[in-house]
Amino acid sequence: MRFAAIIVAAGTGVRAGEGLAKQWRLLGGKPVLRWSAETLLEAGARPLVVVVAQGDDERARAVLAGLEGWRLARGGPVRAQSVTSGLDALGEVEAEIVVIHDAARPFVRPRHIQGLLERMGERDGAVLALPVADTLKRAGAAADELSTVSRENLWRAQTPQAFRLAALRAAYRAWDGQEAPTDDAAVIEQAGGAVALAPGDPMLMKLTYPEDFAMAERLAGTMRSMRVGQGFDAHRFGPGDNLWLCGVKIAHDRGLVGHSDADAGLHALTDALLGAIGEGDIGDHFPPSDPQWRGASSDLFLRHAVALVAQKGGRVAHVDVTLLCEAPKIKPHRLAMRERLSALLELPIDSVSVKATTTEGMGFLGRREGLAAQAVATVEFPA
Repeated sequence: MRFAAIIVAAGTGVRAGEGLAKQWRLLGGKPVLRWSAETLLEAGARPLVVVVAQGDDERARAVLAGLEGWRLARGGPVRAQSVTSGLDALGEVEAEIVVIHDAARPFVRPRHIQGLLERMGERDGAVLALPVADTLKRAGAAADELSTVSRENLWRAQTPQAFRLAALRAAYRAWDGQEAPTDDAAVIEQAGGAVALAPGDPMLMKLTYPEDFAMAERLAGTMRSMRVGQGFDAHRFGPGDNLWLCGVKIAHDRGLVGHSDADAGLHALTDALLGAIGEGDIGDHFPPSDPQWRGASSDLFLRHAVALVAQKGGRVAHVDVTLLCEAPKIKPHRLAMRERLSALLELPIDSVSVKATTTEGMGFLGRREGLAAQAVATVEFPA
């Protein structure tokens, strides 16, 4: 089912404490707004309208850089005005359904949107909601004047919420409430429309107070999946007075024979990254039969693999390279290798490991006919 989407991100977030408005703050290393924008686009929203406050256009463009299929709209002082601005910005679209979401709920996933669309049926809308589990109290004029409120049939509405676009536009035009609605389902309800409940999710917490960000940071760690790839490469020794390992040039009484610069460390690591994302091996991307790669720096191969990881929405989290050889000695060059890999991968150096070992005289490595490298790469993806 085709659907459009609106993210409301025009609030000032005064209850969230000092600093940037909450939609611009970092959560798990990524701006809060980008979490929702990525998910809605991944789920198929076309177009996606992001409603921001006056003066925030450039900030929004920076936060959403690299994403396609979105446009900006100007928000108002209250949420309802921002939603109607987003509806206007949609213009004439093919989508029958519009999904409205608050940027302050960053952990939305495609399954939440799918659940809404399935639950709507022939109704005018559907909302994600959780049953109220806590006992409710109403305070009187004095602090100790409390009364208990029945929680039977009470639900906590969340976003995203999904509506038939024509129905929501008509309902907002007809809204005559004394106060601005706090969610869009209320607008449909007053217009006489039918709204279905869809199972909510505690992960769809709303960032409101400073302490919410501490909890969200912990939750952000659960919103990732990890993949591990491994790679292996070996090259024979040949004529020369130097060789390349892990991007570092090392003086030696022999060189390494290969179509490119024969950097076994970078080759193994490139294969490990390609393996983690299911993209074959280095030969698929840089065939040894192709003369343009003769003598090429293996930095190129590794950067290509890192770019493929990023294109798939992943991030390299950690790498571990083991070099197997009797010579040259690796320890004097190990720090330089880690620093080079750190730069190529844009990783902190403590996320880069380079080790070395020998085969104690056994096999072609023990006979010093060549050297080998094996690598393991951990890649992180959104769950």
